[in-house]
Amino acid sequence: MNFNENADRDMAIMNVAHAVTSDLRKCLLNHEFASFAVPGGTTPGPIFDAMSSVDLDWDRVHVMLTDERWVPEDHPRSNAGLVKARLMTGNAAAATFLSFYREGMTAQEAALGVSDDFATEMPISVLLLGMGADMHTASLFPGAPGVEAAMARNAPLVCAVTPADQPEERITFSAQALDGAMNKHLVIFGDDKRAAFEKAQRLSPLEAPISAVITEGTVHWAA
Repeated sequence: MNFNENADRDMAIMNVAHAVTSDLRKCLLNHEFASFAVPGGTTPGPIFDAMSSVDLDWDRVHVMLTDERWVPEDHPRSNAGLVKARLMTGNAAAATFLSFYREGMTAQEAALGVSDDFATEMPISVLLLGMGADMHTASLFPGAPGVEAAMARNAPLVCAVTPADQPEERITFSAQALDGAMNKHLVIFGDDKRAAFEKAQRLSPLEAPISAVITEGTVHWAA
């Protein structure tokens, strides 16, 4: 695992954008398409901004979320809106977005079908992750109903989980699917998250799901 310390967050954003687009470009040299899994939340927005204008064969890039709240894409709490507004603009507007959401179904009902739909995207070519101070990543929240099944070695690609403090069901790539990505990048900001990441290395995956996913790859950190 590589740990990259950056002088500040602006530098980290530029370095992550460069590293991720470089990995996508290398993948496209050898494959028909590249699958690119990204997080929601506030951290990736500036990274998406920096990537969207890059000269790349975006029409061969399949963009998907690492996890999503089980709401329609036009819902204000959907992460899809962030991805479409911040990443899939400019040159990157040519990319294809693959959605988890299935109208009229619960996350639990849809999970196996979505897993089948995403099977052709595996392994994930390039994975961009964030991490919470509780050491969750994607929607793999410690102790949440459904997370133990999503952490299992025989888990399907996509699993439904129900975090206790969240108003919606969520759907997430399983730990196995995330850990199998060809190129992995974790972005964390602040001393508290660095301490949480270091603590995670001493805990079990169920206590610290991030430890099951970033077994190799690059961690990008700035204070």
